[in-house]
Amino acid sequence: MTWGPSFMYYHCPKCGLKFKYALDMIPEFGDDFGKCPKCGVEGVYETDGARKPDDLDYEEVE
Repeated sequence: MTWGPSFMYYHCPKCGLKFKYALDMIPEFGDDFGKCPKCGVEGVYETDGARKPDDLDYEEVE
């Protein structure tokens, strides 16, 4: 059984953007994984796992 993609959820302490990264993207982003796509600041980790009920509030970084 699969639960679909897993994400790490963050918010930006500088601009307030809520964003998420798919866990399988770690190799592609490397050291930039977890950084805000808008301003480049290290995001504040919230949670990880399958999609959250408020998933649509988070911008997916691709």
